[in-house]
Amino acid sequence: MKIIYGINNIKRLKNPVVAMGVFDGVHRGHQVILRAAARMARKIKGTSVVITFWPHPQEEDSLCSLEHRLRLIAGLGIDACVVVNFNEHFARMRAEDFIRNILVKKLGARHVYIGKNFRFGKGAEAGLKQLEDLSVKHGFKARGFDIIKFRGRPVSSTLIRRLIKNGDLDGANKLFGRRVSVLGTVIKGISLAKRIGYPTANIDPHHEVVPPPGIYAALINLDKKTLKGACYIGRKPTIEPKKKKIHIEVHIFNFKKNIYNKYLDVQFVKKIRSDMQFASIACLAARIKKDILRAKKILSHN
Repeated sequence: MKIIYGINNIKRLKNPVVAMGVFDGVHRGHQVILRAAARMARKIKGTSVVITFWPHPQEEDSLCSLEHRLRLIAGLGIDACVVVNFNEHFARMRAEDFIRNILVKKLGARHVYIGKNFRFGKGAEAGLKQLEDLSVKHGFKARGFDIIKFRGRPVSSTLIRRLIKNGDLDGANKLFGRRVSVLGTVIKGISLAKRIGYPTANIDPHHEVVPPPGIYAALINLDKKTLKGACYIGRKPTIEPKKKKIHIEVHIFNFKKNIYNKYLDVQFVKKIRSDMQFASIACLAARIKKDILRAKKILSHN
């Protein structure tokens, strides 16, 4: 997927079918829009294009980082993605100016798809009705998509964010249409886990919503390979009882490679236990051994 950063770098593409929205988390509702855009682009021998915004226009905590979002969008068969810097200047742009100058003149959009609850333009002035009116004026076709419901609940990033923070990973998985995951960069830690026999990769999750503290059986995507492991999220109360910083560490089974600065996509399969403080490092090591055995058993059935 081609990634274009900033509206000034947009160039005309062949018969663009544009899906426009924040698409935070790329959940089931977003997937319907994006897959429809990809299908239409194939049908008219054109280019499927996503226009997304960073940072979040509503100033909410992002479900996932921009890099994570782009990877998920690319996985749905989209050809190109325009990342719009949602700054004060862009926020003041009127809806018709955006349509006329960006979508039509710069991009040459043939079709524009949005969710029916999506708003755009200065002060969120425009929605589907205005887009349809402008599509007639500027010569493209507009389509709005209903809010998707799953088992009676509207699928929304706000609801998924709440489910993850509350530890309801099964509920979030169903609304995502995939496992809850965190994408982050491997950074250096204090290497204590390695000294007690269970080396871990320390993860910087960037702008990701993280599940509650605890130990999780996990699948780890690294360089297009899926590995098995256990993930720790917590404050390390046994080692650093006075510190409040949340750490994310992953122990990958039967793995010894140096992966500093690599991206890891950690998918949470099942929570094993909550975070807790132990009387000694030896007690912690003994419990980690049990946690890893439990994680291996869980993952053998997944």
